[in-house]
Amino acid sequence: MAIDLLYFSWVREAIGTGSETLDPPEGLARVTDLIDWLSTRSEGHARALADRGRLRAAVDQIFVGLDAPLGHPREVAIFPPVTGG
Repeated sequence: MAIDLLYFSWVREAIGTGSETLDPPEGLARVTDLIDWLSTRSEGHARALADRGRLRAAVDQIFVGLDAPLGHPREVAIFPPVTGG
């Protein structure tokens, strides 16, 4: 099942794209499992996703913790913490 992945800010810059559609392997139970798998795709992915404390996620446009169940999403966004300004 294909998932639309969205990347923002320095995560996007490190990976080299703001979005991609991928078909991850079966058995990814949590958002962190998806991030682990994405980290193996390229050096940019590994660099951007290495420090989990600097990452936030949204599954189908709902903010979730990285330990949240992944389910069968259509979209997962990964981004740094948002700050006001």
